[in-house]
Amino acid sequence: MRKIIVFILLGFSFCYGQKDLPKDYFINPLDIPTVVSGTFGELRSNHFHSGLDMKTNGEEGLNVYATASGRITRIKISHGGYGKALYIAHPNGYTSVYAHLKKFSPEIEAFVKERQYAKESYEIELFPKSGSLLVKQGDIIALSGNTGGSSGPHLHFEIRDSRSRPMNPMNFGMDVKDTRKPIINSIWSYSLGKNAQINGSQKPVRLKLTLLEDGSYKAENLNAYGKIGFGVSTIDKQDLAENNNGVYEITTEINGQENLKIEMNRFSFAETRYANRIIDYSYFKEYRSRITKLFVEKNNPLTVFKKKTNNGIVNIQDSLSYNYTIHIKDFKNNTTTINIPIQGKYLETITKTDIPKTSEYAKATENYTYSSGFFDLFIPKGALYENTYLDISVSGEKIKIHNNKTPLHKNMTLVFDVSRYKEEDKKKLYIGRINGSKTPSYSRTAKKGNRFSTRTRTFGTYSLFTDNLKPTIIPINVSSKKWISKATHLKVKINDSESGIKSYRGTINGKFILLEYDYKTGMLIYDFNDKNHVDSENNFKLVVLDKVGNRATFETTFFRKP
Repeated sequence: MRKIIVFILLGFSFCYGQKDLPKDYFINPLDIPTVVSGTFGELRSNHFHSGLDMKTNGEEGLNVYATASGRITRIKISHGGYGKALYIAHPNGYTSVYAHLKKFSPEIEAFVKERQYAKESYEIELFPKSGSLLVKQGDIIALSGNTGGSSGPHLHFEIRDSRSRPMNPMNFGMDVKDTRKPIINSIWSYSLGKNAQINGSQKPVRLKLTLLEDGSYKAENLNAYGKIGFGVSTIDKQDLAENNNGVYEITTEINGQENLKIEMNRFSFAETRYANRIIDYSYFKEYRSRITKLFVEKNNPLTVFKKKTNNGIVNIQDSLSYNYTIHIKDFKNNTTTINIPIQGKYLETITKTDIPKTSEYAKATENYTYSSGFFDLFIPKGALYENTYLDISVSGEKIKIHNNKTPLHKNMTLVFDVSRYKEEDKKKLYIGRINGSKTPSYSRTAKKGNRFSTRTRTFGTYSLFTDNLKPTIIPINVSSKKWISKATHLKVKINDSESGIKSYRGTINGKFILLEYDYKTGMLIYDFNDKNHVDSENNFKLVVLDKVGNRATFETTFFRKP
């Protein structure tokens, strides 16, 4: 790796306006045309996408280059999330991030492995000292991969500002070929006031669209009264791929006056979970389609709103006519426009939306507690976005806590009283969330005396479960007395069908070996280049624990020639 002899202004940060961002400072981290499978600000589960997902032709092992000179300030390796990730700080105050990597460059790889072996852990987070890992623009820093929570080979690339806020890499000159307009899946209207109504109903209304000759859309005529809002389900496709990506900008107008603007240029990680507030969450959980609400409700502090006159809400008066317009743009200014004619019309008799009322009423601004039988429940203030009637029921050792169509911003705490269990039985117990007829999902369980608890941001049905099964260990290319001289890696597959894998530890001839774990495939892999074996007889031992402490052990002897 080429060294930077003089590295000036490392910690200095310039403050740029959006139009003043450096367009030629960063180069492409890949040496192939940029094709994206995920855009900046794209709506994902519980968050906004914080970078660009750059395609790697469906392959792993492509060179990844330092997009600008700087120093590596952070290296993180985890089973999920970003997998293997590098962070480079640059003299102008920005940081570039490279995630889901397969392998680091030789110098970085040696630096990391030395510390993984010292810690005896695959998962590790490192913050190299200033001056220890310097890179120049264009240096190969890694090979692309599919590690962590990646669903296919690609490079996740970010640019962050001096406050660690992700910024849209497109604003820095990252070019993607795109001549296609955003696509509209559906348009919805919502009654937002007590007396509001749309087409004689207070329920959400899906609007029929007609494609006009100029490429814009016109919605059916809408009769409405009171405070209403709109929502849109939309995607964007670029020229070189068919991925359903997010759009860059949505602007709305009422009678030609702009009243809302959403722009995907920058956000903070502290706000990203509010992605659940900008979508029709209930609709998404039922139909797996995200409707972006074009109005701002309470407890929605998102900074992606660049304008919000009356919070995007339209107040329709009786007997007046309105024209509501939505402009949806991608980063290349390809634009799709929808016009919605509205006639103010008040109806005496309408279909009202009835909210089921229960005895359990939780206020968003207050703590909520519930106790019954074996259960204690605590929902902190700020966990709910709005006041909610909770549907809670208990049946034996099972508790139903509302439903998963309501989002939680913070963790609720659920406590089980397990005093009726024998001490030996408690060891195998865990708290799980019931998912239909499938095996329950393990919910991280803290055990303290007779109180087992879990903290979760998902409503649903929870119960106690017993896991008496050991994890399974399946050797892939190693077996007793086998010669594996030509193999570059030792491979073993592990799995646990109930509580899940908690930890694993492998040794050869009694010494720790580094096993890389891909939780998506269950594969554990040891690289023989680590040379923690001998060129003759080797005794391999693997111990795997699940999350309640069930232990599985595999031992064998293999041989390698010099």
